[in-house]
This record gives sequence, C-alpha cells and structure tokens, in this order.
Amino acid sequence: MEDLNSSGRMHRITLTNRKSCALNGVNDVLSFDEHEILLETEQGMLMLKGNDLHVNRLTLDKGEIDVDGKIDSLTYSDLSGKGNKSESFLGKLFR
Repeated sequence: MEDLNSSGRMHRITLTNRKSCALNGVNDVLSFDEHEILLETEQGMLMLKGNDLHVNRLTLDKGEIDVDGKIDSLTYSDLSGKGNKSESFLGKLFR
C-alpha cells in the first residue's frame, strides 16, 4: 500500500477521530489558519478544512506535519504542470 513516487518520499495520512492528523510526504506549507491549511505534498496540493486547526509539529526536512482540531475535509488538487503556466496558483487550485 506504500506509494513511492519519483522523489522516493512516501505520502501518508493518518487521521484519528477527525481530531488529529499526521502527514508524511509534505514538501511545503503554503498557508494556514484556524479553518484551512494548504500543503504541497508528493501527491499534489492538499487542502485541510475544519475548525480550530493547529499545526503542532512541522519538520519539512523529513516532510512531516501534525495537525490537531476538528477536521472536516481533505481535498487534493493535482497541479502537475497542466494548463496555463501564467495562471496563478490559487486560480489553478479553485478552478
């Protein structure tokens, strides 16, 4: 069940009771607040939505992040170079 991509990093999400989430394979945290966290992962852009979201641990060297709060949704967006290069990141994400 492990999916290794071209960079050799595994992407995994462990969600426990919709209250805590541990992620591997995270390349960057693009934005976060108490309602939304936007991550660049090995499998595409990932948006976590919920309430009272807190980033408890962030280790980008290892590609790991731990999030606590009430998690309502996890949504992927594959932005692997498709479409118009001049279009903004957010324009691509909410297309």
